[in-house]
Amino acid sequence: MGGHHRQLPTAADFTLKSDSLLHKLPVIGGIIGLAGIGGAVAMGGGFHDKQFAYSYLTAFMYWLSIALGALFFVMIQFATRAGWSVLVRRVAETVAATLPVFVLLFIPVILSMHTLYHHWLEPNGDPLILKKSGYLNEPFFLGRAAFYLLSWSALAWYFRSHSTRQDQTGDLEHTRLMQARSYPAIAIFALTITFAAIDWMKSLDPHWYSTMWGIYYFAGGMIGFFTFFGLVILAMTRKGADAFHGAVTTEHRHDIGKYTFGFVVFWAYIAFSQYFLIWYGSIPEETIWFQHRQHGGWENLGYALIFGHFVLPFFFLLSRHVKRNRVAYALGALWLLGIHYVDLYFNIMPVGSAHFAPHAVDALSMVGVGGIFVATFAALMTRSAIVPLRDPRLPESFRFENF
Repeated sequence: MGGHHRQLPTAADFTLKSDSLLHKLPVIGGIIGLAGIGGAVAMGGGFHDKQFAYSYLTAFMYWLSIALGALFFVMIQFATRAGWSVLVRRVAETVAATLPVFVLLFIPVILSMHTLYHHWLEPNGDPLILKKSGYLNEPFFLGRAAFYLLSWSALAWYFRSHSTRQDQTGDLEHTRLMQARSYPAIAIFALTITFAAIDWMKSLDPHWYSTMWGIYYFAGGMIGFFTFFGLVILAMTRKGADAFHGAVTTEHRHDIGKYTFGFVVFWAYIAFSQYFLIWYGSIPEETIWFQHRQHGGWENLGYALIFGHFVLPFFFLLSRHVKRNRVAYALGALWLLGIHYVDLYFNIMPVGSAHFAPHAVDALSMVGVGGIFVATFAALMTRSAIVPLRDPRLPESFRFENF
């Protein structure tokens, strides 16, 4: 297979047919998304309702993490000049290109601010929070949020626009520019995702702090991205409707499975390191966060994360055969997508005296934000070829084989 010569594709070879599911998803996903968000607002009692505010923020951070994972993947492929991923990279570019829609999806978070972040918006003389007021104040919070969202949107559209323009011109300068600019882009990404995770999730409990919070969110987001990515590739290469016409093989899917496995281990390492350092230090203002999550049924979610987010997927994905088997990998990916939500739910939802009690607004928020995300992704996928047709490393991707 490694030495087999294959004629390079044309746009007609990798343009989605008008009757494909992705052509229908923009309308279907858009309707479901708007209905879900509207239902969550109505059932939750409005933007200032506590249940809606936390349920929506959890859903927002979940789908955002997948888009951010895609952006990081794309930048890393250019930074390392990877060849194996060229055939599937356009899918990741398109997932990342959904980031501008999160600017609009952030509006309900803004409208719910005084419910979510009332601890530091209304400190009521709390001396610790008053000391943090130079950072935790509404104007600066909103300014930072705008910077994060616009930076991610600009990076996503920069890489996708250059990639699609190269389809038309074949100019290798596009590849050179994307490679050169991937390095500062990764630095910007690392800083913004870290501070966004702190601003939008950790500041829900402004008395607690962890220097590992940003990388924790990043690790979970990468698992979310690779599982979503893998499922999309499986759907697009299914028998009888292979949009890639056999170009994307088990070898490419195997590598996606290896990335999934790798980030399962990385997430566990970060989660354990954060917990261990806090347990060892035994400082009250650090341990209080975990103390709150050891009562009221929340401890069961903690155990579920230990076994469901690491132990089970570790042994399941360890096998080469699982990563290369369509059904087995799909089951593992669906499980990890679900447990990634459990992870964010465990970290975001208010605890303390509150008992663990899932609500219908949780599901409506997930469906709502997810519907808009999928609709945007599908609409963008239909606007260009599904592979970078004139990328200089495309022949290498056709020849890719795991050893």
